[in-house]
Amino acid sequence: MNLVEIKDLTKLYGKKEALKNISLTIEPGKIYGLLGPNGSGKTTLIKIINNLLTPTSGEIKIKGITPGIESKKIISYLPERTYLNMNFKVKELLDYFEDFYDNFDRKKSLSLLKKLNINLDDKLKTMSKGTKEKVQLILVMSRKADLYVLDEPIGGVDPASRDYILETILSNFDDNASMIISTHLIQDIESILDNVIFINKGKITLNDKADNIRTERNQTIDQVFREEFKC
Repeated sequence: MNLVEIKDLTKLYGKKEALKNISLTIEPGKIYGLLGPNGSGKTTLIKIINNLLTPTSGEIKIKGITPGIESKKIISYLPERTYLNMNFKVKELLDYFEDFYDNFDRKKSLSLLKKLNINLDDKLKTMSKGTKEKVQLILVMSRKADLYVLDEPIGGVDPASRDYILETILSNFDDNASMIISTHLIQDIESILDNVIFINKGKITLNDKADNIRTERNQTIDQVFREEFKC
């Protein structure tokens, strides 16, 4: 059974088509790169998967159910802009996640935070951008979810932080789960991708295994992306 089934999905904002008749499947146990230029429809699709937007037409199923309260229990979502309270201490964020999500593993999060020497009494607002990103990622990856959706998880952080974030993703990724990563920094993440989805102007323009694309084009995913979306 596919983890996500999307069939003939369209989303309108007024008369503007943000998504145009998209069909897509997400299989268990794979990391997908959702790649496209600004305004391509990536964020709209991610929000529909996370039940933050309702499609205008078409169908989407997460493990056979329509996105809603039940699907939120099995999806762990890292938005591009945080929704966390900046005045919260790290230990308060752990309490919040533990209260809110049955599948949150506090021991795992404490172990990951300890590796970074992050003080549980520090408030989120006192941290650097890179440390905030790491704390948020740790919270998301400490849930035992079926689907992880990460929107720009390495945007705006230094190369060393990117390496840590990718290492955290890989070392805490359940083989039975799947992951969708949306990013502009393709070169930094393409080594961990199993499948690649290109989206442009609301349409899927490419959907294949990463290795197939590299072999057929004799290029990196980053090179293919630059060629496909050059101005």
